[in-house]
Amino acid sequence: MTRPALVLFDLDDTLFAHRAAVADGILGHVAAQGGRGAAADPHAVVALWNALEEQHYHAYLAGELDFAGQRSARARDFAAAHGVDLTEAEAAAWFTDYFEHYRAHWRLHDDALPCLDELALRIPGVRFGLITNGELAYQSVKLADTGLDSRVEHVVTSAEFGLSKPRPEIFVHACALFGADPGASVYVGDRLRTDAIGAAAAGLTGVWLDRVGPAGPPPPEADLADARALGVIRLSTLTALPDLLAPR
Repeated sequence: MTRPALVLFDLDDTLFAHRAAVADGILGHVAAQGGRGAAADPHAVVALWNALEEQHYHAYLAGELDFAGQRSARARDFAAAHGVDLTEAEAAAWFTDYFEHYRAHWRLHDDALPCLDELALRIPGVRFGLITNGELAYQSVKLADTGLDSRVEHVVTSAEFGLSKPRPEIFVHACALFGADPGASVYVGDRLRTDAIGAAAAGLTGVWLDRVGPAGPPPPEADLADARALGVIRLSTLTALPDLLAPR
């Protein structure tokens, strides 16, 4: 593989430890609130909250809910599962309280900054950017809090661009911001279809960062077949990325 001039990353669960912060945040929130949620099985609490995030955040990406609406919907459905009905205002306040617990646990994955440092060492002049499905203002707070804002040149968000991953246009747009050829660019993300297959279909080298591995549900066979056809590369840690892109 030719050493790339541009390496693009997903943010949540690729560089930023989103799922860990979500789990700690929701458990801290329900414990502080008390009631039936605090007495529920912690694994069930986290599983429900994760499922509601997937459901309502994808409704937001599909244009069925706005950003604030998907947050309130998650809060209402979670509370309803524990026997509590929330008004719209109460749901918004509930989510605001949860968000403070979530934010208290924000951190990068341990392999994130060492990976960036090693790539910069091995590929002088390499440039870094982000493509994320979400709102720029929201994701920018994460970048500032974790110090990533000083490490990436451009952040492309689906809300500002108008299309979400895995649409090829968003990957091509990100490369164009850098003046980079997609064929000389790499995209790394934790979702096989949304990130790696989407990037590869747009002409980039798609890297699937499979942090969960055998412990998680297997991807659909159709996704695995598309990944093979497009030459998607599978890694379990960012520690392996420098050797992949710039072997010594």
